[in-house]
Amino acid sequence: MKHHQRRLFHVSEEPGISAFVPRSPARADMNSEIGLVWALCERTLPNYLTPRDCPRVTYHARAETREEDIAAYMPKGYRHVVIIETGWLKRLEETTLYVYEFEPGGFYLQDEAAGYYVSESTQAPIKITVVSDLKAELARRNTALQTRDSLWGISEEIKKTSFYWSICRMGNAKGA
Repeated sequence: MKHHQRRLFHVSEEPGISAFVPRSPARADMNSEIGLVWALCERTLPNYLTPRDCPRVTYHARAETREEDIAAYMPKGYRHVVIIETGWLKRLEETTLYVYEFEPGGFYLQDEAAGYYVSESTQAPIKITVVSDLKAELARRNTALQTRDSLWGISEEIKKTSFYWSICRMGNAKGA
């Protein structure tokens, strides 16, 4: 059996970043004295294939996900869902993202569910992929892109499921 090397990424709307320098985390639950470079694993990469400020509800199946959750929330044939507000669809269609890939050796796991890895040292990308068609890239990654007029109801529902979920930028959601 072939061993798969973990791949780590950073997604940005900014092209040409040659070095990622550790920054103090803004999160209250983390030590602000230790600067970090953040990366994410391939499993959670679809959660970030949207404009940076786009509010979104994302979720994907894991080994412990209950069949009834899959039946209720997962479109047939998919294992991952990204839901954005309908009003953000045009911006998503017009956004180009830069996916920076890192050598994983200098990183350690920070959050399994989110797929976050961190490094305390400056990291240079080993590869940069330009993604100009986010809908096609999500489809290529077997991720269903859905739109809703409001994310508030589905965000509360998904929190009660057995999926790995991520809810981002809700401060920008309608009704926030």
